[in-house]
Amino acid sequence: MAKDSSFDVVSKVDRQEVDNALNQTRKELQNRFDFKGTGAEVEWTGDLQLEVRAGTDHRVTAAVEVLKEKCIKRQVPLKALQIGPLKETGGGGFKQVIDINQGISSEKSREMVKILKASGIKVQAAIQEDHLRVSGKSKDVLQSAIELLKEKDFDIPLQFTNYR
Repeated sequence: MAKDSSFDVVSKVDRQEVDNALNQTRKELQNRFDFKGTGAEVEWTGDLQLEVRAGTDHRVTAAVEVLKEKCIKRQVPLKALQIGPLKETGGGGFKQVIDINQGISSEKSREMVKILKASGIKVQAAIQEDHLRVSGKSKDVLQSAIELLKEKDFDIPLQFTNYR
């Protein structure tokens, strides 16, 4: 009996690359003339959470755009950044919280399983904590499953690992 082939669907972001983008953003905010005296800052507030602060809402928005540019240059997918609403702080400033998505939520995994089943591709999908394992009889079937998942937009960056 032939052994099934499989791959994992994961959503991971290299935290070091996010940190590099954050440091480049800090340097640019310090050096750019339009950010002088605005109190624009970007910093980690949690393990996977950033906070952007400034004196005006326009400077917060501009600082977030600088962060996005730096993330793109560091190959951090923008889909991994969950940008929260702009909030006013107590001292007359503004802030915006950005969460970094790691892993695939159970509802996104269920959505992927439903799409795979509806497609008629002969694969089995198993939800495993923060990733999805897809297995099938041949590697050709797995390739078509990967293509199907790449076509759909799940609002998170997807990587396909452990292909065997």
